Amino acid sequence: MRVVNLLAIAVVSIAPSLARADDTLVKFRGGIGVDGVSGAPGTDPTAASVNRNIVRGVQPAGTPWAIADFVADVKANGQIKAVGRGLIFSGGNTTGTALVVTPSGGTATLQVFATLICENVAPFVERSTKPVALSAEGNFSIDDVLSPAPPASCATPALLIRVAPGGPWFSAGIQKFDDGD
Repeated sequence: MRVVNLLAIAVVSIAPSLARADDTLVKFRGGIGVDGVSGAPGTDPTAASVNRNIVRGVQPAGTPWAIADFVADVKANGQIKAVGRGLIFSGGNTTGTALVVTPSGGTATLQVFATLICENVAPFVERSTKPVALSAEGNFSIDDVLSPAPPASCATPALLIRVAPGGPWFSAGIQKFDDGD
């Protein structure tokens, strides 16, 4: 009987730590690139007004972008690991690369950062990482902690990849809802 009691105590003691083993707040698998315009009324080839593709208060990039692959995991404590591949222009003079044209006619690379927004109505809180390099091929890796920390629940997240410092969004993560791969 004593062994059974000790075993029961051990199981009860271990159970909370097992529950905390996966403290994932939200996961993203796949991404979409930005199109700066979300709509324009009418059937004419040009529109007098357009609706910008603003996501939770964050302005879109002025040129369309595409992303080949994106994976991100956000923990309850704000730890984020995100890897993007092929985040490139899908329009303009540097289509097919992540290079920007400088005023002198050369090219330069950019820095990007991630912003998690959990609120689906204003006021929105931008929880962001520090900037990381975006390669000419559009590859980046983020291993950081979001600031400020996310709330305990983030049921309708938007994870945006943005140009540093504090600029428009290029790409958004696609939320992963199930545990299956």
